[in-house]
Amino acid sequence: MMMHIVSMYLFFVLSFAFYRQTEVNSELSQARHQPLRHHHSRIIPSITPMRNTSVKMMRAVLVRQFGGSDQMRVENLPIPTVGDKQVLIKVHSSGVNPVDTYVRAGQYKNLPNLPYTPGKDAAGLVHSVGPSVTRFKPGDRVFSSQTTQMGTLAEYACVDEPYVFPLGSSLTFDEGAAIGIPYFTAYRALLQKGLAKKGERVLIHGASGAVGLAAIQIAKNHGLYVVGTAGTKEGIELVLETGADAAFNHRDSKYIENLLEGEKFDIIVEMLSNVNLGHDLTLMKSRGRTIVVGCRGPVTINPRDLMGTESSIIGCALFAATPDEFKELSTQVVKGITDGWVKPVIDSVYDLEKAGEAHDAVINSKGAKGKLVVRVQE
Repeated sequence: MMMHIVSMYLFFVLSFAFYRQTEVNSELSQARHQPLRHHHSRIIPSITPMRNTSVKMMRAVLVRQFGGSDQMRVENLPIPTVGDKQVLIKVHSSGVNPVDTYVRAGQYKNLPNLPYTPGKDAAGLVHSVGPSVTRFKPGDRVFSSQTTQMGTLAEYACVDEPYVFPLGSSLTFDEGAAIGIPYFTAYRALLQKGLAKKGERVLIHGASGAVGLAAIQIAKNHGLYVVGTAGTKEGIELVLETGADAAFNHRDSKYIENLLEGEKFDIIVEMLSNVNLGHDLTLMKSRGRTIVVGCRGPVTINPRDLMGTESSIIGCALFAATPDEFKELSTQVVKGITDGWVKPVIDSVYDLEKAGEAHDAVINSKGAKGKLVVRVQE
């Protein structure tokens, strides 16, 4: 009797399940032919996310992994949101510096998180400012020399207010993009680290590049006697045109002998210490100072060359400047723009899509002749 009851119960359950599945299949079939606007339908339509059209985009170079210049690609990215004490700059021109290539290659002390946009120097117009910004307003012509994770090889860049400076009307945006790192570094090397005094003799070892030309202008403005070196005839001519009192070709095998024939130097600003530092030690006066601005490898020197003259080798890095030192050097360079002695020299201008070529050129140049700039937009 019990088995009969169980059998009847199972038959009832299975029959009901078959009936219910048939009903569902019928509803599914009908739903496929009905508009999805019927809210009572058991079919839930799939939802395609709508694109947020309120997000404004910009073109920017993006590096997704450290490596060669082939890692630099132009992509569309959201325009950065300006912070409380930041300035959003509509970038017209971006300066290219050797340090930019070291960072991109992953061979620098302080590396950004990936992905990132390269570039530290820029010039353009203020687009907007944060609520606590007091020195700038939209429409101001400015240059800058520091960025957040998203650098200046982009149509817009956010920069902290202390690193934004008035450009005025006397210089172009290309020239403005050539000011930051070159002039700030040159000022720091000569006056903050070298403690240059009027009447002293300075050798700028590698004077035809952006930092070297800036150093010539700063040194002459402060009353120094300037000797510069360059690696090409055109470079030597440019060094002299910029204001140097004398110039030598550092590719001439006898140029050190020629330098030693004259009076030695109180200060040497060294752009390639892994090649020249040993020679520099023989070219300094008593208590001379060699300021190391650039280096691409190790070097062997003879410390005895320092002992007799009690001369010094001093490292120089712009990022190591204290806030007070940075304020001093930037204030003096901005004053130089107003006074008219800051005159950046532009070597070549590249389109944004050719920014990788600019990176290659700044590090592999056989004869620098000023600053390389990327024209981001007109």
